[in-house]
Amino acid sequence: MKTSRRSALKTAAALAGVSVFTSSKVRAAEAGDFYVAKNGRINQSLVTWNFRPLTIPELAKLSVKFGVKSVELIGPEHWPMLKELGLKCAIAGSHGFAKGFAQPEQHAECLKVLEQRIEQCAAHGVPAVITFSGFRKGLTVEDATKNTIVGLKKIAPFAEKHKVTVALEMLNSKVNVEMKGHPDYFCDNMDVSVDILKAVGSPYVKVLFDIYHVQIMHGDVIARLRKYAPYIAHYHTAGNPGRNEIDATQEINYPPIMRAIAETNYTGYVGQEFIPVRDTVKSINESVQLCDV
Repeated sequence: MKTSRRSALKTAAALAGVSVFTSSKVRAAEAGDFYVAKNGRINQSLVTWNFRPLTIPELAKLSVKFGVKSVELIGPEHWPMLKELGLKCAIAGSHGFAKGFAQPEQHAECLKVLEQRIEQCAAHGVPAVITFSGFRKGLTVEDATKNTIVGLKKIAPFAEKHKVTVALEMLNSKVNVEMKGHPDYFCDNMDVSVDILKAVGSPYVKVLFDIYHVQIMHGDVIARLRKYAPYIAHYHTAGNPGRNEIDATQEINYPPIMRAIAETNYTGYVGQEFIPVRDTVKSINESVQLCDV
């Protein structure tokens, strides 16, 4: 799709704003000696909510600096800016995890949001959009499973038509801390999540494999990503415990996991979604190096 004059002006204004308002940490990164991803086996991406107060334009500039290929889970208004910088949006946001397909009365709202986002993704070359199961709210596993399958089967033909993958995210339900766990979330089990995908039976409905959540709920990350490789649309990172940096301060050993992902011939993206507790820019750069296997 050709960028309209209005979009081009907005993009130019956004990029100009970065040069004026970029934080001192980002300016230091531009001038400093930082690691640049070079191996090409893992396509890395930056999620945005977890790196606040850095702005989306600032994260885009860091992505270029560090050899990261995408900034993700951002709205369509930011996609022209990414294109100007030679970046992608690996996966788009949608209806949020508070609602989802486990509850039949929420299907219509979720489908409406997903259809609109899928059309936008198709027009701008965004390969995937996230979706969620929502919460169980007293439903049995059997009923919640049936409801989720019914809902995803409704969106599958639309996703196939536009060639945009719908990625169902598995989230942990154990860690009861804001933005770190999701008590009562239905798809908190990778095996159940993939069984749902098998029942839906569409190559454009897959799973978002969040390594942090899988570690908490199962622990055998490499075995599961190998087993379920054909069903994985996207990956997310974070350290456990705490959802912080993915370095030696936590229990997940990321370089072997990245090598295992590469060995499955995965060509999608790995989104960095940890919450820094130290210098944000330095932590992002260190995570880029750890995952550049």
